[in-house]
Amino acid sequence: MLRFVRVAACAALGLLAAGATATEPIRIGVMGPFTGGSSPMGLAMRDGIRLAAQEINEAGGLLGRPVKLVERDDEARPERGAQVAQELINHEKIVTGLGIVNTGVALASQRFYQQARIPMITSVATGSIVTKQFLPPQYPDNYIFRVSAPDTLQAAMIVEEAVVRQRLRKLAIFHDSTNYGQLGREDLEKALERHGIKPVAEERFNIREVDMTPQLARARAAGAEGILTYGLGPEMAHLANGMVRIGWKVPLVGSWALAMSNFIDNAGPNAEGTRMPQTFIPESDTPRQRNFVEKYRKTFGVDRIPVAPAAAQGYDSMLLLAAAIRQARSTEGPRLQDALENLKERVEGIVMVYDRPFSKTDHEAIDTTRFLVIGEIRNRHVVFAYDEDRKRDAQSK
Repeated sequence: MLRFVRVAACAALGLLAAGATATEPIRIGVMGPFTGGSSPMGLAMRDGIRLAAQEINEAGGLLGRPVKLVERDDEARPERGAQVAQELINHEKIVTGLGIVNTGVALASQRFYQQARIPMITSVATGSIVTKQFLPPQYPDNYIFRVSAPDTLQAAMIVEEAVVRQRLRKLAIFHDSTNYGQLGREDLEKALERHGIKPVAEERFNIREVDMTPQLARARAAGAEGILTYGLGPEMAHLANGMVRIGWKVPLVGSWALAMSNFIDNAGPNAEGTRMPQTFIPESDTPRQRNFVEKYRKTFGVDRIPVAPAAAQGYDSMLLLAAAIRQARSTEGPRLQDALENLKERVEGIVMVYDRPFSKTDHEAIDTTRFLVIGEIRNRHVVFAYDEDRKRDAQSK
């Protein structure tokens, strides 16, 4: 009798263990800058991912299991990003990764995802080489995907705005000293060259630099009619404020980071009229996008999304990953990678409707300017600069 009880007890424990395994959460790593100057992008991205994960769990999870986000602050520092990636992979045992805001962090950290054969869907970082680190023939399989707009596309739009639409010919380039700024400068130079233009001045600045009047004075002396920028919110605010301080007002056109709340808030009225490419503008007028904005504001208790494209891209990256997990019926890295490259499900995101967004040779969800528009800062909000962009945006989504 005692032996029977023991056998029954062991059987019951076995069933409990099996049940625990069946409901073990799917652990997904989320890394980004949640503190510091890049934090508006990181927090908006993280909350977009959280919102999508919440909706997925409310609908029953994935493969009968809940989604668990394992979040880490990479502080926008490449060395910290590399440490975070290893921690998530080796200690937290994540099955895949989402996030990354800064290009330098991406280049330093994503090699650990590649080595572990764990897909990383980059939600925000835009450096043109982000998805090209691990290409054939050296690497038969590339585990790095992206849903943000590469800088090659952004640079082309920035130059088109300045040269074609605003008819400026004498242009200065201002860029920060990070990988993001240096690579962005190169993309701007190439885009200008296609129009037969060389910048009249190129000025570099460091992160946390506050006085840019010397660089601005040199650009003005060179006869610049406008400034093209590649930098982040805090430094861009110092740039805009410095222009007013020296009494020089010319058009400011730059990368999508000019939509960061810490640029808009710190520059105040000096940010008015600034233009930049955007994948998503909160005043977009489709039911899906309106619902996203309203739900984001209500869930996180804010009146304004800190960086709307980062939030939308974070949300969409989680939806794409979920579709891949459903298709693969697995959380194994190689099977997820194959599913992403051959995604059959049509995913209705916020930036766009994703229909086979990736392939074996193309890991960029956004590889055309069709899904980008020009935003403009008016009354401390990012709005459509052109009505035709507003109409085209609504039609494409």
